[in-house]
Amino acid sequence: MTSYKIMVKDVIKQADILLEIIDARFPEETRNHEVERDVARSKKPLIIVINKCDLVSREILEETKSRLSKIAPTVFVSSKDGFGKTMLRHMILENASIKGRDILVGTLGYPNTGKSSVINAVSGRHSAPTSPISGHTKGVQIVKAGSRIKFIDTPGVIPFGENDQYIQGILGVKSASHLEDPIGVALKIIEKMCAGNKTIIESFYKITIEGQDSYDVLTLIGKQCNFLQKKGEVDESRAAMKIIDDWQKGALMNGSP
Repeated sequence: MTSYKIMVKDVIKQADILLEIIDARFPEETRNHEVERDVARSKKPLIIVINKCDLVSREILEETKSRLSKIAPTVFVSSKDGFGKTMLRHMILENASIKGRDILVGTLGYPNTGKSSVINAVSGRHSAPTSPISGHTKGVQIVKAGSRIKFIDTPGVIPFGENDQYIQGILGVKSASHLEDPIGVALKIIEKMCAGNKTIIESFYKITIEGQDSYDVLTLIGKQCNFLQKKGEVDESRAAMKIIDDWQKGALMNGSP
């Protein structure tokens, strides 16, 4: 914990401008208020980058941007298809009033929010290493991103707390088999899906949701997948593991079984 705080403060000290990378699907869960306060105290500009914007609806994105823009300039980015990279570059140049040298951009965020992928999208090359494995970026690196911009690429410098099982599960930081409460994580995923677009989860698992709570939906999925124990009871743990695996593989974001 102490080392991460030292690293964050060092990145803030070195950088001319800071990016906080958050996941568009879970903007509040992947924000870090302490880091935002540290940046504010440094009096350096902050841009909130809503990454993975291709995974949520435009309506949700606009609502998120409207809320977060009150804190700092905010931009949507999809590092997968390059959407928003030009806008982000312009925002960096506009908000960092540095002349006579390259602008140093610090990237901060939780593991698996896509910090290195955002850097690669802006730089137009695979300069920063990426991997679906959490913690792939092992040390601080300086990455040239074209004219006037250099990124300080960091590891997942904001660690998860001991009670952050839910966010570690939905971000794929821990696989289903390594979660202490996979059923609880699966229920959270179901709640997110039903609140956003329940037709995706209905189509994927070939079920119909008519007002059931998340636990009932978990049971429906277990029955449909034939995850049954003796006496015909649903194997809730097995159903939960499948839901988490499907979510982490991205299948539940596009409805492809």
